[in-house]
Amino acid sequence: MEQYFSEITERKNTRAVKWDLVKTLYGADDILPMWVADMDFKVPPAVTEALVNRAKHGIFGYTYTDKAYNKIVTDWVQYKHQWAIDNGWILYSPGVISTLNIAIQALTEEEDKVLIQTPVYPPFYNIVQNHNRALVKNELIYKDNSYQIDFEDFEAKLKEGVKVFILCNPHNPVGRVWNRSELEQILALCKKYHVFILSDEIHADIIHEPNKHIPIASLDEEMLHQTITCMSPTKTFNLAGLQASYAIIPDQEIRKKISQAFEKQGIHGINTMGITALEAAYTEGKDWLHQLMLELNRNIDYVMKELSRLEEVDVTKPEGTYLIWLDFTKLNLSQKELKKFLEQKAKVGLNDGVTFGEEGTGFMRMNLAAPFQLIKEGTDRIRRAIEERKG
Repeated sequence: MEQYFSEITERKNTRAVKWDLVKTLYGADDILPMWVADMDFKVPPAVTEALVNRAKHGIFGYTYTDKAYNKIVTDWVQYKHQWAIDNGWILYSPGVISTLNIAIQALTEEEDKVLIQTPVYPPFYNIVQNHNRALVKNELIYKDNSYQIDFEDFEAKLKEGVKVFILCNPHNPVGRVWNRSELEQILALCKKYHVFILSDEIHADIIHEPNKHIPIASLDEEMLHQTITCMSPTKTFNLAGLQASYAIIPDQEIRKKISQAFEKQGIHGINTMGITALEAAYTEGKDWLHQLMLELNRNIDYVMKELSRLEEVDVTKPEGTYLIWLDFTKLNLSQKELKKFLEQKAKVGLNDGVTFGEEGTGFMRMNLAAPFQLIKEGTDRIRRAIEERKG
């Protein structure tokens, strides 16, 4: 299995966003892309085999999910997160962002206040603003290369009439896995001010020891019915292009409301290949996931070691996800200059920090889900470019 992760698979000319849009996005062909959050690892062999066998069947008519299929999901959530969820709480959708958009439409009205914690995954802004909801920001506190929640500000914002809080856990891009104490404080405040929680937990399976992911809805029986938890195998097993996710909605009335909103938007679960891949991944992908975590930790250790040697770079070690948040503010470059420097001098394509909010100015996000050889090459390019800049 270890050799399986060291193989570099050619992804160019496969319509891969990460690789085939390099010149479009960065202006040159010789940029090493380390940005969009998919992996350069092949999926578990069992998933490939299941998809091939399904394709060989040759008929792709309408498919469905049922209680027997739901059990695959409930078993996985119990296995990974020790959360016993009911078989009937699950609704499927093409993606977490689709679910969050629908939920905002179904649970709020125009001009209602929706809170996010910044810097954060760029679509969170669109989810709020595209539906004419009022965006409220609770800026995370950045100190000593780590992030904390500003609970004083969090409560002050909730007190102003926030209707919905969108939680990102593990947090993208800063890599925090919110601990039990933090989650309990969030729950207590949301309960106090009657705020509904939409919890994006798409990275929940990718947690680095000794951290532990705790689904926020699992901690409070009352808030269980005021929370929608969004999960998916897509980040865990590199299935993003197959568009398979699910929402865990314990409250019957809210589940009915979201289901009706899905119907209005013409969303009818997940496609045949997504159904096939989810089942194979969750039932036969455990060994693959174990090896993935070993590879990711190797990559994280290398990036931390190499870039931490530079006075000009501070690195936030991820507690979860396969993404790493890099602080380049000590280079004293504008964001435009920083982006140009990394693309033209280091020849790497990272995610621009400001796309996660103004709090990301001076930062970049790097994707570490690739064979070590590629991670080493990208990291070394950044290090060499900074060392050459110093002369």
